[in-house]
Amino acid sequence: MEPTWEVVDMKKFRPLIIAAVVLVVLAVLAASSITYIGGDDVGIVEKKFGGGSLEEGRILAANGENGIQAQILMPGVKLFYWSFWKKVTKVPLVEIKEGFVGLVQTTDGKPLPEGVIYSPEWKDFDRMIDAAYFLGEGKGYKGQQLTVLRPGNYRLNTELFKVKIVPLTNVEAGYVAVIKSNVGPLSTTGSRLVKKGERGIWDKPLPEAQYYLHTEAYKVTMMSIRQTKVSYTAEAERGESGRSQPMRPITVRSSDGFTFPVDVRMNYLIKPEDAPTVVANIGDGELVLDKLVSPTVRAVFRNNAEKIKAIKYVQNRSVQEEQSAEMLRKALQKDGVTVLAVRIGDVGNEKTLGELLKTQTDREIAFQEEETFKVQQKAAEMEKTLTKTTQEAEEEKRLATAAYGVKVAEEEKKQMIIDAQAQAEKIALIAQAQAAAYKKIAEVIGQNNAALIEIMKLVAADKISITPEVMVGAGGGSGDALMGTMLRGMLNKTSGSK
Repeated sequence: MEPTWEVVDMKKFRPLIIAAVVLVVLAVLAASSITYIGGDDVGIVEKKFGGGSLEEGRILAANGENGIQAQILMPGVKLFYWSFWKKVTKVPLVEIKEGFVGLVQTTDGKPLPEGVIYSPEWKDFDRMIDAAYFLGEGKGYKGQQLTVLRPGNYRLNTELFKVKIVPLTNVEAGYVAVIKSNVGPLSTTGSRLVKKGERGIWDKPLPEAQYYLHTEAYKVTMMSIRQTKVSYTAEAERGESGRSQPMRPITVRSSDGFTFPVDVRMNYLIKPEDAPTVVANIGDGELVLDKLVSPTVRAVFRNNAEKIKAIKYVQNRSVQEEQSAEMLRKALQKDGVTVLAVRIGDVGNEKTLGELLKTQTDREIAFQEEETFKVQQKAAEMEKTLTKTTQEAEEEKRLATAAYGVKVAEEEKKQMIIDAQAQAEKIALIAQAQAAAYKKIAEVIGQNNAALIEIMKLVAADKISITPEVMVGAGGGSGDALMGTMLRGMLNKTSGSK
């Protein structure tokens, strides 16, 4: 059995077909309006019609006008953004890494007042980076913004905010930062240095730290406050002046026409409080040595040398060193440089002062020989004088000894006379006593017997021998017998006489 075909009336399904087509078209249109903004992106919308024209001079639309919209699209799915009506451009977040700062310049906003280069800092940073608020209620200025972006990620309308990333201001140890501000009110003092916040060179530098400054609004000059050593010598010493080549020696000309080099070493530093003065006078810390210190050092040494002869310069090096140091201190201090020490090394060389030094050496040798001769002559004269003085002293000594001897002899003589007189007086007294005793004895025994007794006393006292050495007799006491015989005779005589 053959199949049969039934004819369907399509008119019945026309509404359904139309509805389906419309749905498909709407679905396609809806799908084409979907925009997805990723987490690391922002969406910038450009409205092509339906919003009216922008005001003259404006670049972004803050109130729905046609053109680039100030309001950005945040991350997520966004509908009804057909490209023919609202074109969406995806841009990445603005990232400021550690150690850097973002300088912001806006392409739209109110014009800055006359004479003003940078827009004042914003107190509410989050409101500033909201483009819609910035151009609308915030009434932000067009141009350089003094407010900077610190390290972090920012969702910015990059059509309004142009960001320049630069290193932050890092003041390291041993340095200070001198700030020359291009913003702020003008100082009324007329001084080259101004207070912080005023336009000009701040009178106080920034110490060691990290600072998020607008490096174009605030010109930063790093100034070393470490001690600097510089040598004006033929050979450089390590660590001096920070240069690969040595500073050339200082050439001076003396009053007597000699031109010769002088080796000079100097230590100096810039104190923190003096750093702004240096920048104000020199303009750049890197120019201090070449534009200030070196010209001043050379001028001082040349001026001093012109006032003295070459040989005196060589002989009085310490005096030149002291005078030059004092002059350099005064000259450089007014520009903010403190001189710590000045030392003079070699003065001249064989080529420049060889003949002069040889002449001086010969002269010095001759002078020394002459001085030696004078010393020797003086020594001889002194020796002669000493010999004469010694002789005179010996003579005086002998004379003094003789005089003393005479005086001693006179004293001895006086003593002998005194002793003799005393002896004589003693003898006289003894004699008188003996005479008186004899007289008493004589009165008793008679004068003759008394005399005999005295004689016998003398014989016995002085052991006088009055008998022969050998006497014939019966006994050994012949002497005693004789003495007894004599006494008896004397006694008999005495008795008979009576």
